[in-house]
Amino acid sequence: MCGIVGICDFKKRSHKKEIIAMMHPIEHRGSDASGYTFFESKEVNTLLGHQRLSILDLSNEGRQPMFFNRLEIVYNGEVYNFKEIQEELVELGYTFSSQSDTEVILKAYEEWGLKSVDKFRGMFAIAILDKSKEELVLIRDRAGVKPLYWYFKDGLFLFASELKSFHAHPNFKKSINQDVLAQYLQLGYVPQPYSIFNDTEQLNAGYVLRLDLKSQKIQKEQYWSVQEWYEKPKLHLSDGEAILETERILKESFAYRMVSDVPVGTFLSGGYDSSLVTALLQDQNAEKLNTFTIGFEEEKYNEAPHAKRVAQHLGTNHTEYYCTQKDAIEILPKLCEIYDEPFGDASAIPTTLVSQLAKKSVTVTLSSDGGDEIFAGYSAYSNLQNIENKIQKVPKVARELTVKLLDVIDPSMLPFSSKLYNFEIRYEKIKKMLEASNGAELLAQSYKHFSQRELNRLLLKKPLKLETNFSLKSTKLHSSLDEMLMVDYKTYMADDILTKVDRATMSVGLEGREPLLDHKIIEFAAQLPNEMKYRDGQMKWVLKQITHKYIPKELMNRPKMGFSVPITEWFRDELKSYFLHYLSYERLEKEGLFNATEVLKMRDDYLNGKNISVDKLWFILMFEMWYERWM
Repeated sequence: MCGIVGICDFKKRSHKKEIIAMMHPIEHRGSDASGYTFFESKEVNTLLGHQRLSILDLSNEGRQPMFFNRLEIVYNGEVYNFKEIQEELVELGYTFSSQSDTEVILKAYEEWGLKSVDKFRGMFAIAILDKSKEELVLIRDRAGVKPLYWYFKDGLFLFASELKSFHAHPNFKKSINQDVLAQYLQLGYVPQPYSIFNDTEQLNAGYVLRLDLKSQKIQKEQYWSVQEWYEKPKLHLSDGEAILETERILKESFAYRMVSDVPVGTFLSGGYDSSLVTALLQDQNAEKLNTFTIGFEEEKYNEAPHAKRVAQHLGTNHTEYYCTQKDAIEILPKLCEIYDEPFGDASAIPTTLVSQLAKKSVTVTLSSDGGDEIFAGYSAYSNLQNIENKIQKVPKVARELTVKLLDVIDPSMLPFSSKLYNFEIRYEKIKKMLEASNGAELLAQSYKHFSQRELNRLLLKKPLKLETNFSLKSTKLHSSLDEMLMVDYKTYMADDILTKVDRATMSVGLEGREPLLDHKIIEFAAQLPNEMKYRDGQMKWVLKQITHKYIPKELMNRPKMGFSVPITEWFRDELKSYFLHYLSYERLEKEGLFNATEVLKMRDDYLNGKNISVDKLWFILMFEMWYERWM
């Protein structure tokens, strides 16, 4: 795993000093080695930089930037099937001086161009400079496991694994995109392709960007789409066939993720996804796996005892640690550094903690993200389908009249609104759900933490609505469940979960791998009939049948908990001072982004014990701490 940076300066202001400065902030992504290059043409100064975390081929032969003929590459990630691609290239006459996947990527691109990406199984953010074509090419993996940001303004093009590198360039102009700020407040994360800054974007997962170094023209194109697989006809499989084929694909994909020249471990929560990943990997390896779990003293959040029982059954080398308020106090100030864009998922705290724990024993760890979004593991899917069915029974005219009536009434003015938990946002959700025309729109409404009225009161500038991956443009999908699964894969999973895991693991120089996110798994699962995923009220049906082959059913049958954090309790206790310090009238007034009176009312109502969602205040707190660090 590594970190990459690059500069294309069409005004030729950037030199060695600037690329070194941009590499320094992401040294945590790879402290084993570093390197940079400088290429000057008539039109542009181009510089590439790389921070290396050595996982494959620990020798100097695997260092980057790497060159071949007219091509130069810096790359972050792993292409797990590189040995197979290498064999193809050897047959075509290529020779290799290293045992690294970087050299294989570079020579595969020389041979097949962008079509080479179709062969790659893995996670990657790739930058290739083609000196003969005078073109820079950026490529991001299909799921979006590896981050890649870019900035273009006043003749300066920058790219980097993390936004913090941009701040190190003297000509980076940082200004907050207030429409994206509104999106962050709604979701708790910044959705692709946006960034919190103007003139800055994330490269979408499954996309390639080409920058013409002569004309400065940028072209973006999609090379892989999960939607195409959901639009394909469903497979006709018996239960037995579906179970066997799913298990075969999982085993194949998981085995690839064990390719490493350094120690490997797994995060184990004791839920179905992490237990299945650990079970299949342990079954295929003679040596004991290292497994790591974070627990909480607050019992309703604590999964550690479940994980310990699974670890004992599988015979892993298990380590657990209990996260306390003291741990949270130590990690909380670091979050704005680790997540250099506003990020509101509070489980970043235990994810950072378990990464620190794992780093003491291993350099690579496997997570189990994606199982819920691929195999229908969230209860929200069935709940929203039930809501959709009920809404469809209401005559269209009646729905339209109800929406008009709800539009006229301001819910905050109703006398009982202050006594009901999150009444205003629930009121808004009911209205929007009555208007929804598909499962994706229902899902989008379920994720929103503020009503539009609340946002308009909260922000001094009324935000514009941005188009995101929640927007469903297809009419070829088979069901509302397919719509929700596809959209969740492209939004919540990619922009929240994968962001959380990448930054947390890389903050301690730990490579995080995602075995359930091999594209062969989603391509197969998208075509599975829905009854293989959700059956008789049972979520992730096919995954559970496979899990029960390795772990007794009675050990697994328990309510789904998720990776929740007791912030409601913590912020009325030892962490209360954070709300008082960062959500102060003077600070908010000086920034000029929020209506300070509105924020303080929310803060004080919460601290006085009223039934206010702590998530709303947490999102604002995370923004304020980010703002103090980076603005």
